[in-house]
Amino acid sequence: MTTKFDLLRLGAVLGGMVFGLSGARAAEITFERLANPEPGNWLMNHRDYGSHRFSPLDVINKSNVKNLKLAFAVPLGGSSGNEYNEATPLVEDGFLYVTDVWSVVYKIDVRSGSAGRVVWKMDPGTQKPDRNRGVALWGNYVISVTGLDGRVIATDKETGRMVWDKNLLDQPDLELTAAPLALKDAIIIGASGGDNGVRDWIASLDPKTGETQWKTFVIPAPGEPGAETWKDNTNAWRTGGGAMYVTGSYDPATNLTYWGTGNPVPRYDSGSRPGDNLYTDSTVAFSIKDGRMQWYFQLTPNDIHDYDTSGSQIIIDGKVNGDDRKLVVHADRNGFNYTFDRLNGQFLKAVQYAQKLNWTKGLDPKTGKPLDYDPGRDVQTYNHDWKSVTDTIKNSCPDVHGGTNFWPPSYSDKTKLLYIGASEGCADITPDPTARVRGRFGGGGYANQERIVGSLTVVDPLTAEVKARKDLPYPDLSGVLTTAGGFVVTAMLDGTIMAYDDQTLDKLWEINVGTGFVAPPMTYAVNGEQYIAIASGIGPVGKAKIARSPELKGQGNATMLFVFGL
Repeated sequence: MTTKFDLLRLGAVLGGMVFGLSGARAAEITFERLANPEPGNWLMNHRDYGSHRFSPLDVINKSNVKNLKLAFAVPLGGSSGNEYNEATPLVEDGFLYVTDVWSVVYKIDVRSGSAGRVVWKMDPGTQKPDRNRGVALWGNYVISVTGLDGRVIATDKETGRMVWDKNLLDQPDLELTAAPLALKDAIIIGASGGDNGVRDWIASLDPKTGETQWKTFVIPAPGEPGAETWKDNTNAWRTGGGAMYVTGSYDPATNLTYWGTGNPVPRYDSGSRPGDNLYTDSTVAFSIKDGRMQWYFQLTPNDIHDYDTSGSQIIIDGKVNGDDRKLVVHADRNGFNYTFDRLNGQFLKAVQYAQKLNWTKGLDPKTGKPLDYDPGRDVQTYNHDWKSVTDTIKNSCPDVHGGTNFWPPSYSDKTKLLYIGASEGCADITPDPTARVRGRFGGGGYANQERIVGSLTVVDPLTAEVKARKDLPYPDLSGVLTTAGGFVVTAMLDGTIMAYDDQTLDKLWEINVGTGFVAPPMTYAVNGEQYIAIASGIGPVGKAKIARSPELKGQGNATMLFVFGL
């Protein structure tokens, strides 16, 4: 009997023959291909427009995943041991595209399955390293961003030559770190660097030229809807934050894109920006046509905990309370997983996924707002007994970095469940109202008094139930991959990569490569063989989280692309 994966193997072999011919040019990345990615390819940051990070491949499955071994590795970045990588590699027909902290784009030939040959590198000449979460593919272009340089670049995917280079740096300290989102006639870019005192935005670029088609600011200016929620008299809105550092999702049926926004600034000094501070810490739906906000839901008004909502906005359909609904699901840095109606933003369900959570007494089941949120107060205290904006908030959980964060969860199309990798811990937060100058927009600081650990939690987003949980000895700042093979892959700061059964969370495989991870795993197929790839190297957040794990003192750090196969 011929199965669909026998056909996949045959197609991959024939495809490899075609693309291996001298002078042959790879097929264009069309909107149709992005909307319906081939099983063996990973064509965008979250693999699909719904941000599921699920692969239909099952060549590797729960019965044979224990046989995974290192197929090859490729060094990335420069010569510094302090570099790191947060990028998701993309793969099209045996060619892999990935970035490093210098925003260098690599095209790597992975067709042999035994080595990765660098075909070309596009070096944009950035002067400072910065977080870079990967590229987008559109037509014959590789679209990338350049962190603190604030540029968006289109590179010819065959030659490695720049086609266009657009500088979007409209404010000091603005950053571009999220992988671009490629649509039919638009490249969507989310700005970040909010903690630097930036008024962040989302923009649409013409894929052919890089020209800006529209730009919408997250923080409203005076006179715009939401401006009344910035009640200070020092124009805090001008430097209000709202970073968009995780790639959004897209619904072709409604032509809406869904992005999460970051914390208000200064992040630990809510008294300097009284009010709810819209549209920070929100899930927002934008029209692709003109960039206008269609709806929003703010999760943590007047945030003082640094609880960004910038993480993945996952699109699914399903029955909620017996009714068929179009949904968007978000696991938030504040420790709760939310389910909204994606057509109008109506709050439907929420469940606590973080084990350590005390910043609020819970969420109102009707409104989704924190139970201790007081709309009559301009400065929220939530569940902590602090008397003024200079007091230290003791033992606030989750930690200021979450919960989950830039590391993405995964929704399995097989189990219909959401898998959330997280950090588990608490922080003491001390506001500082004097920190309102360029370079000091933190508004205070935090301290972790105890060890930070991790978790992998399985949630049913339709019923708001926690189905399973695995405690981890170190924070999971990597993110999660699910597959039709029935297993879940994630990685930790100590350099361990693990595969778990997607039903029981029984461990099926693990390997420690000696250098930690803050980048997500992905999978692809070439010539009918399936591989799992992940980039290594931990940055400042990861190093801060393992500071209280003395056994990891002196652990090495290297930026590598690791690829595993059977």
